[in-house]
Amino acid sequence: MSKIKQFFVRNKKKILIGLGVFLGLLLVAFAIFFLNRERLLQYAVKKVVQKVENRYPADLQIGKAQFKGLATVLVTDISFVPENQPKLLQIDTVEATVSVRSLFLGRLVFKQFDVANGDVTAFKQDSVDNFSFLYKKKATGEEEKTKDAKEKSNYGTILNRLIETAFENVPDGVNFRNLGVIFQNNGRTISMRLPTLTVEDGQIQGRMAITTDSITNTMYVNGVIDPDEYLLAAKMYAEKAGGIQVPYIQQKFGATMRFDTLSLSITDKVFKNDQLTITGESSAHGLVLNHPKIADEDVFVKNGALKYVITLGNHYYSLDTLSEVRVNKAVFYPQLTYETRPNRKIGVKIDSPNIPANDLFESMPPGLFDTFQGMRANGSFKYHMDFYVDMAKVDSLTFNSDLDGQNLEITQFGEQDLRKINREFEHTVYENGKPTRTFLVGPSNPNFTPYNQISNYLKNAILTAEDPRFFTHKGFHEGAFRHSLITNIKEGSFVRGGSTVAMQLVKNVYLTRKKTITRKVEEALIVWLIENLNLSTKQRMYEVYLNIIEWGPNIYGVKEGAQFYFSKRPSELTLEESMFMASIVPKPKQYRTYFNQYGELRAYPRYFFNLISGNMLKRGLISPSEHASVSSYVNLNGRAGNFIMAKPDTTQIMDTLQLAPIDLLDF
Repeated sequence: MSKIKQFFVRNKKKILIGLGVFLGLLLVAFAIFFLNRERLLQYAVKKVVQKVENRYPADLQIGKAQFKGLATVLVTDISFVPENQPKLLQIDTVEATVSVRSLFLGRLVFKQFDVANGDVTAFKQDSVDNFSFLYKKKATGEEEKTKDAKEKSNYGTILNRLIETAFENVPDGVNFRNLGVIFQNNGRTISMRLPTLTVEDGQIQGRMAITTDSITNTMYVNGVIDPDEYLLAAKMYAEKAGGIQVPYIQQKFGATMRFDTLSLSITDKVFKNDQLTITGESSAHGLVLNHPKIADEDVFVKNGALKYVITLGNHYYSLDTLSEVRVNKAVFYPQLTYETRPNRKIGVKIDSPNIPANDLFESMPPGLFDTFQGMRANGSFKYHMDFYVDMAKVDSLTFNSDLDGQNLEITQFGEQDLRKINREFEHTVYENGKPTRTFLVGPSNPNFTPYNQISNYLKNAILTAEDPRFFTHKGFHEGAFRHSLITNIKEGSFVRGGSTVAMQLVKNVYLTRKKTITRKVEEALIVWLIENLNLSTKQRMYEVYLNIIEWGPNIYGVKEGAQFYFSKRPSELTLEESMFMASIVPKPKQYRTYFNQYGELRAYPRYFFNLISGNMLKRGLISPSEHASVSSYVNLNGRAGNFIMAKPDTTQIMDTLQLAPIDLLDF
């Protein structure tokens, strides 16, 4: 027989007596608790109210609290009213499972919640609201006031406090029934109604209806939450395709957005050195976006996702290098930085891995890059872009962009055959988005002028003004684009483009004239393919360009232009006549204002003549004697002379950087 067994046999009577005493004491304690639990509950409720009101400038009112069952508490008529502000919270009933141990300690610790019939009403009017006190600390002195003022500008500190407060107060289980949330912001109301929302063992399930701007979205919510790990993931989806609309961006940005499914998550957060870093992911399925500055029709993204690492600090925000953007099958790695003090600084970097060409083409959303719909190719793409500007030193702006194609070969063209400029084709001219004229570009058109029948003066003058390195670059001039960015930032508006001749050609031949962000990207990619895959020669591209660009009201092509202004063939144009035609390329309908009441060129075209002829001399395109004999007098012998609007010359000499789409300076 073992020693333990022998011990129990010898002490059996003592052990039974001890167990009896313990059970007796337990029953006595239970009886004491049962008889006094209402008193303990009221004491705990009082302590909770005191704690809340000591922490916040608000009045917490609890109508009645009583036990319902052994450890279930029923609390009714709860309200939370900020000082001198409308009521923030009103709840009819809260039924909760309370920790008995917490009652003895004068606290209320709930394990399960059942909340029914409640409303949260938040409002903000200008700088006044009834909710920001929840994440602001009370000022206890000048030092605390200074700290509080600093924290107001640090959204990382504010958001970290909100996240920690939210996660620290998540109970083991929650069941919301008929809960409403209303947010009134400067007269605009957003309301949410939760018929049901449950949180059980970290699992979230619910149904909600959100009404904004007379649009009501009804959606289901599934997700998980782990307060200890600061983990929250939720998926929202509608009953039918495209059933969830985002009305707020219509008022804020003039855009419309809808989607089938939206997923949001926070997987980690770190607060260090007054900076908050949040890691998470968001994704959308069946996303439809429409904005006139993005595209001129609906943009459809089947699957889009963003893995983000966001840092917020004192006047500092960033999307860090570990972030990832996925559009269908295409992946990019963005990095953004934004500083607001002491002056604004903006940095953008985008990199991509090697993306198979077909994955890239298939990933381009319909409505966004229609030229590439149906295009097939071998090989892959890799992209890098770097942009940085200190708004106090705009001239030091840096920009570079590099698209690299590896073993690239197009096996099938999409909606547009990019080789069409190599043969005769039909060209349609658009004005304000509407077609106004269609003509053939090729020998069948009597107005078509071959390259070798166009004056060298005209060809060289236009390239000098528009794109001096057209024959040597690959369709994109980083230096010119950088200078256009600097000018536009300084002016605060779009006053100078950065388009090369190839980009202008592509815009006219393959794309609409609408100025959208995506059209510029599509334009750049088409140019890259034509130039880098040698789909056409430089000479043919320039020949087509000269034969389709606008030279005046309903005047298209170099032959019509030479006839309209000078009653000449393109081959007969003089240096002055060529420079005049080059000067009107950016704004061809404004030629009528180029002359004063004496028939002389005004200040701007005279300045243009001097600048262009000087640059042509530097490049060896004209001789010193030709440059010395340049006259600022031009005689419009054609029909154009009948439409001149002669006025006194009050023209201000324009900045060189604003003269033409491409810079007139050497790089």
